[in-house]
Amino acid sequence: MLSHQIERFIFWSRWLLSPLYLGLIAVMGLLVVKFCIELYGLVLKVTELEAQDFVLKLLGLLDLVLLANLILIVIFAGYENSVSKIGIAEGNIDRPAWMGHVDFSGLKIKLIGSLVAISVIELLKDFVEIAAHPENPVPWEAIFWQLMIHLTFVISGVLFAVMDWISDSRVLKKQYLAAAPTQLDEE
Repeated sequence: MLSHQIERFIFWSRWLLSPLYLGLIAVMGLLVVKFCIELYGLVLKVTELEAQDFVLKLLGLLDLVLLANLILIVIFAGYENSVSKIGIAEGNIDRPAWMGHVDFSGLKIKLIGSLVAISVIELLKDFVEIAAHPENPVPWEAIFWQLMIHLTFVISGVLFAVMDWISDSRVLKKQYLAAAPTQLDEE
C-alpha cells in the first residue's frame, strides 16, 4: 500500500516540469520581442548599411530564429517525453511531423544540430566582421576559441550519432535473436 502511494507521488512529480516549460515559452516571447526590435532597427538603417554590415545584422536575426526553434523543440519533445502527450495537437494539420516521434536520443541530436548551426553562424559573423572592418578585426584568439567550441559541438554530435547507432544496432540484434527461434520453429 505504501509503495503504491510512493509510486503515485513519483509519477505525479513529472508535472513539476510544467512551470519550466511555461518559462521557456515566456523566453520565446522575449526572443520575439528582441527579434522585432532588431528587425525594426535593420529596416530603419537598411539604406545606410554596407552590404557586410547588413549581412551581420541578418545573421544576428538568424541566430535568434535558430534559438527560438531550439527552444520550441525542447518544449515539445521534453513535455511529451517527460510530462504528458499534447492531445490538442493530435490530428491537427499544423502539428510538426517530428512531434511525438522525438525521443531523448532524437532530442539530443536535434539539440546538438541546432548548437552547431548557431555556432557556425557566430563564426560566419566574425569572418564577415573581419572582411567588413579590417581596421578593427576580431581578435584571432577569440576566433580560435569559437572554432574550438564549434568543433567540439560537431564532434559531440558525431559521437552522439555513433552512440545512438550502436544502441539501435544492439536493440535490433536483440529483437532479431528473440524472433529467430520462432521463425525456426515455423520452418
